[in-house]
Amino acid sequence: MAISLAKGGNVSLTKQAAEAGTSQLTTLTVGLGWDARTTTGTDFDLDASAIAVKADGQVLSDKHFVFFNNLASPEGAVTLSGDNVTGEGDGDDETLVVNLGAVPAEIDKIVVPVSIYAAGDRSQNFGQVRNAYIRVVDQANNELVRYDLSEDYSTETVVIFGEVYRNGAEWKFRAVGQGHNDLAGLARDYGVAV
Repeated sequence: MAISLAKGGNVSLTKQAAEAGTSQLTTLTVGLGWDARTTTGTDFDLDASAIAVKADGQVLSDKHFVFFNNLASPEGAVTLSGDNVTGEGDGDDETLVVNLGAVPAEIDKIVVPVSIYAAGDRSQNFGQVRNAYIRVVDQANNELVRYDLSEDYSTETVVIFGEVYRNGAEWKFRAVGQGHNDLAGLARDYGVAV
């Protein structure tokens, strides 16, 4: 049974997968979803990203910033698939797949920011987006954890939804819920040359 986290909460993905019947956790899918806009105006186009970070808080390399213009890390540990530009339909609108066995040993965590495409031009922010969530699913399609974005981010156009991180031999997930206003600026904070 999946755990629903509040902001700041964390859970062992390794233990959750074992409880769900998955003996060896090898792959994670991080799904992002949101509701289509019901008011007048341009649809919300949310974009999932991933930044693979070392213990010092800096990205391993610029190619370890996975987003719509760089769909995979160099070793294939993190890949981005799909680009739903409206939020219509059921289920995950965008997904990041993490091959845990391919994650370089020097990677401490994978930060998952979500941004609103062209938010400034469209006068959009996360306070207007409804039912945004992130969830983590194992290779057997067991939902391990879910984090529903419930705060009113009325000025933010980028939110770090969560992070997948190492804790000894375990993989864990933390619900972060930290707002920002510029994806490029956030990437620079982690040492990405953008």
